[in-house]
Amino acid sequence: MTNILYEKNKGIATITINRPERGNSLAPDMQQTFKEIWADVRDNNEVRVAIIQAAGDKHFCTGFDVSEAESDEVAGNVFVDKPFRQSVFWSSYQNDVWKPVICVVNGTCVGGGHHFVVDADIVVASKNSRFIDSHVNVGMVGAIENIGLAKRLPLGTALRMTLQGSSYRLGADRAYQLGLIDELTETPDDARKVAQEIAQQILKNSPNAMALSKKAIWGSLEKGYEQSLNDGWDLLRSHWSHPDFIEGPKAFGEKREPQWDPNPSAKIPPAPLLQRGDSIKSPPLTKGGSEYGEQGDLKK
Repeated sequence: MTNILYEKNKGIATITINRPERGNSLAPDMQQTFKEIWADVRDNNEVRVAIIQAAGDKHFCTGFDVSEAESDEVAGNVFVDKPFRQSVFWSSYQNDVWKPVICVVNGTCVGGGHHFVVDADIVVASKNSRFIDSHVNVGMVGAIENIGLAKRLPLGTALRMTLQGSSYRLGADRAYQLGLIDELTETPDDARKVAQEIAQQILKNSPNAMALSKKAIWGSLEKGYEQSLNDGWDLLRSHWSHPDFIEGPKAFGEKREPQWDPNPSAKIPPAPLLQRGDSIKSPPLTKGGSEYGEQGDLKK
């Protein structure tokens, strides 16, 4: 796993593309590794937030390593003649990860590197970053990453990147103005530091509430407003049976840090059934009101 470093520390998973000598390009065998890493991020309850970044200060990811495009390994790992959901596993979204994901862009991002950018929840980048799409320059179709770019950028900018290829380079300042970058820093080290700070803040929140909130927002991109509201309401209601729904208000009222349950399948224990002979205690009746007298008796 030398091309990709994977570390977990106190709830934060950090994934580092580690091919700086090759511009942090993507080798064919790396897709399977990413699939395994994202599966751990998704299924490991100890992981609460993930950061995807790259080694060095010059390149974030220069996309697929075209020098390996004709190898036998590519046919089995990248150019798979199957539906999208059975073929593409580079990013968090493509692996059904609903935990928060932060992408740190530390330099040039080209082609396939945009998988990680457009599918992240929060993008932090340094001012030396630039975004280029070179699919058409090398005779490839710009589709998956480019559709993601069209979701996060004005349509004209996404099309310009796609059709002009490497002749058009979207700089960090302009990308920040257009919303592709959420936080812009001076240097790559600053970007990594900011990402860690954001991750620490995210750790304070309910994992289940964040996952369902993320599902509601990402899901709304695929549907109309009314359908999105209905689906969001269903997700909201599904959280009512989770322990965090009780723990959050309780901790707030007791002025303490909440103890979240990271298990998305956790349920609030059912109330115990009354046994014969048990008495039912009614809540105290308030004085006054239209239905109750001064002593809480029903008005005649």
